[in-house]
Amino acid sequence: MHLLIPFFLAAGMGLAYLGAFHEPEPNHLSLAVVGSGAPASVFAQQLNDAEPGRLQVRVVADAGTARQLMEDREISAAYEPAADQATLYVASAASATTAEVAKKIFQPLAFDQHLPLDVVDVIPTNEHDPTSQGLFFLLVGLSVGAYSSAVAISAVAGRVSVPWRAGVVVGSSAVVAAIGIIIAGPIYGILDHGLWGLWLLSWLYVTTIALLGVALHPVLRKWTTPTLTMLFVMLNFTSSGGIFTSETLPPFFAALGTFWNGAAWLHAAQSMVYFPGQSFGADGLKLTLWLIVAAALLVLTHLWSVRRTRLSDELARVREEETVVAA
Repeated sequence: MHLLIPFFLAAGMGLAYLGAFHEPEPNHLSLAVVGSGAPASVFAQQLNDAEPGRLQVRVVADAGTARQLMEDREISAAYEPAADQATLYVASAASATTAEVAKKIFQPLAFDQHLPLDVVDVIPTNEHDPTSQGLFFLLVGLSVGAYSSAVAISAVAGRVSVPWRAGVVVGSSAVVAAIGIIIAGPIYGILDHGLWGLWLLSWLYVTTIALLGVALHPVLRKWTTPTLTMLFVMLNFTSSGGIFTSETLPPFFAALGTFWNGAAWLHAAQSMVYFPGQSFGADGLKLTLWLIVAAALLVLTHLWSVRRTRLSDELARVREEETVVAA
């Protein structure tokens, strides 16, 4: 019975990570062809027909429009063929792996058209984050710190009231978030601006996971840690878009990314760091809703725990009275 938890973790990690990452391929990948007239429209349609369900290629009038769409994160890459050269516009800050997927799609096409291909990175990362995955690994650190805090707090939670539990969670989450931001910012230089905003965003994210852990502990007990691992490692990291975006993930993990809190945090953090001016209100709303659910669950499981304890005490008292009467 003690081995059930490691068996669960081994199976879950394998299914989640290999299921999400073993064979990345385009899934409604948003692309653009720069051009005008019938030739551009025919070329775009040929791409869509050649990869049904895999590519969504539109035609844009000029490179400026393509760049703006990439800055708004409405497309992942754009291809511009010209008389003597082809240009591929990518955004490594959004996803370096998606940029590589776009190169694999368009390099053979440029070769067939006998055009040298120039790759232009429209939104690059900073010099200390060449793979564009620094924010994802910050997400990993925040998540592990969050559910580890939940486990530590749960060990003594039964002896303190709900407000005190919530207060300790909020305070410890602020520290976990600060540790992550300091490491990613001043120490390694992955973050070079907006540290206070990212700290607040991370504080919200960490608080939610820690609250959920503390809320679930009275019900799940020793299964709290594997449950948190399933929610915030197996499902969270694989659907966040940090390694492969939703446009290159299997449908299940792509669907999770539309509402999971890790994906919301990462998208909002990317907006703050690499896409200034882009709204991330929807991501903030998702994170807030997760926090509300976690707080409500904390209250509900506390009430359930109190009721269970009261019923247990009453049952023990009845049995004691029955024993006295029988004697």
